[in-house]
Amino acid sequence: MPQGLQTYDYLVFVMYFMLIASYGVWIYQRKKVATVNTQDFFLAEGQLTWWAIGASLIASNISAEQFIGMSGNGFRLGLAISAYEWLAAISLVVVGIFFMPVYLKNKIYTMPQFLKTRYNETVAMMMAIFWLFLYIFVNLTSILFLGAIAINNLTGGTHFHLIMIGLAVFALFITLGGMKVIGYTDVIQVIVLTVGGLITSYIALTVVGEKFGFGKNAIDGLNHLIKVAPDHFKMIFDKPGVGATQKQIDDYSSLPGLAMMAAGMWIANLNYWGCNQYITQRALGADLKTARSGIFFAAILKLFMPLLVVVPGIAAYVLYNNGELQQQMLTNGVLTQDNAYSSVIGFLPVGLKGLSMAALTAAIVASLAGKANSISTIYSLDIYKKYVNKDASDTKTVATGRLMIVISLIIAIVINWNDTLGIGGKGGFEFIQKYTGYISPAIFPVFLLGFFWKKTTSKAAIWGILLGLALAILFDKFLPSMLGNETILYTALPNGHGGFEIPYLIQMGWVFLFTCIIMVVISLIDVKGQTHANSLQEDTTKYKLTNAHVAMIVIILIVVAGLYIRFW
Repeated sequence: MPQGLQTYDYLVFVMYFMLIASYGVWIYQRKKVATVNTQDFFLAEGQLTWWAIGASLIASNISAEQFIGMSGNGFRLGLAISAYEWLAAISLVVVGIFFMPVYLKNKIYTMPQFLKTRYNETVAMMMAIFWLFLYIFVNLTSILFLGAIAINNLTGGTHFHLIMIGLAVFALFITLGGMKVIGYTDVIQVIVLTVGGLITSYIALTVVGEKFGFGKNAIDGLNHLIKVAPDHFKMIFDKPGVGATQKQIDDYSSLPGLAMMAAGMWIANLNYWGCNQYITQRALGADLKTARSGIFFAAILKLFMPLLVVVPGIAAYVLYNNGELQQQMLTNGVLTQDNAYSSVIGFLPVGLKGLSMAALTAAIVASLAGKANSISTIYSLDIYKKYVNKDASDTKTVATGRLMIVISLIIAIVINWNDTLGIGGKGGFEFIQKYTGYISPAIFPVFLLGFFWKKTTSKAAIWGILLGLALAILFDKFLPSMLGNETILYTALPNGHGGFEIPYLIQMGWVFLFTCIIMVVISLIDVKGQTHANSLQEDTTKYKLTNAHVAMIVIILIVVAGLYIRFW
C-alpha cells in the first residue's frame, strides 16, 4: 500500500525550495533593472532564449490544472482527455506561424494593447476587465485550490489552509522578481516536473505490472492497462444512444466525440495559446525567429505531457478497481477523481516521493507566478497607466504591479478558504475549461477577424464581445428549457442531477460561429466604422519559415497523426 511522506522526502523538497529561491535571487541581482523598468519587469524584453521561452510556456501551462485536474480526468475519461494536449501542439504551430508575427511586428506587449491598436480604446478596456476577472476568479483561484488539495493529500490531509498560504507566498516570491526571474526559474522547474512526472508514471506502470503478475516492467504494465481498461484508451467517444449509462453520457458531455473536433476544442486551444496574456507574454519580448523556435519547442514538449499527467490517472483507475488506493481516492468518504495523482505518488520510494512533490509544487508555483504576473501586467499597463495615473513613472508602475500580485493572491486565498466556487465538486480541469469557455468563444472572433479581415470594425468587436458572452450564458443555462433537448443545433443530455445540459465544447462552437456572423454583419453595415484607421503594420515576410522550423512542424504533425491513428 502507498506510504506517506518520510523525513528524506521533506529534505528533498526543502533542497528544491532552496535551489529555486537561490537561483531566483541570483537572476534578480544580475538584472536588478527589472525592479524599475516596466518592459523588463513584465516581459524580460529580448533576454529569454528560445529554450527558456519554450520551457517557460510549458512550466506555466503544466500546473495543478494538468497534474491534478487532468490526471483526475485520466481516472474518469482515460486517454481521450489528451486531446487538449495533442491538439495544443498543433495550435502552437498555428500561433507561431500566423499570430506571433503580427504581435512582434507591431511591438505588442499585452493583449489589450493589440485590441487598442487594431480597434480602439473601448474594446481594449472591456477585454482588460474581462481578462482580469477570468484570471483571478477562475484560473488563479482554481490552480491554487487544486495545488493545495494535492499537496495536502500527500502530507496527511490536515493542513489545507496552511499549504494554500504557503503556495501563494512561494509564488509571490518568484513573481515579484519580474518576468525574467519567472522565465529562468521556469527552466529549472520544467526539468524537475518532467523528471518527477516521468518517474511517477514509470513507478505507477511498474506497480500495475507487479500487482498483476508481470514483474517490474513498466512496458508490460502499460500493455496491461490497455488490455484491462480498453475504454480508457479511446480518443473519440461515441454519442450516447438509448439505454446509455449516466457515465457514458457524462463522458460524452465532457468530450463530445467528433463534434468537439469541429470547433470547440480548437477554439479553446487557439484562444488559450494565441490570445492569452498569461501565455503569449513569454514570447512577446523576443525577435520572431527566437519566439517561433520557443513556441515550436513547447509544441514538441506538449506531445509528451499525457505520459506525465494522464497515464498516472489511468493507472490509479485500474488499481482502484482492483482493490488498491481505496482510502487514498476518497475525500470525506467520497470517491474524488482529483485525488488520482497524489494517490499514485504514494507508491514511490522514500526520497522520490519528495522529488515528485517538488515536481508538483514546481508546476503549481510556476503557473501561479505566471498567472499573477499577467494579472499584474494587464492591470498596470492597461488600466492603471491609462486611466488611474497616466503620468506614473516606471518605478511607480512596477510597484503598483507588485501590489496587484499580492491583492490577487489574497483574493484567491479568501475564495478558496471554504471552496466558495465549488471547484472541488466539479473536477478541477473541467471547472477551468467550462468557465473559460464562457469567454473564449466571444474573445477569439475579435482576434481572428482582427488579424485576417481588415473590414472588421470596432463597433462589431464591442457587440461581438457582449453578445458572445450573452450567447454563452444562453446556451449553457436557458436554451434546453426554451427550445427543448433535441434541435438541429444540439442535443442536450441529462446531467445526472435532474437537468439537461449541452456539452460545453459544442456550446463553444455555436457561440463562436454566431459571434463571427454577428461581427461580420455589423462590420458590413457599419460603413463609417470601416474608415477607422487600422494601426496594425503589415509584414509581407511574416509567414516565411526557416528550414529548422519546417522540420519541427512536420515532426509535430506526424506524431499527432500517428497517435490518433493508434488510439482512435
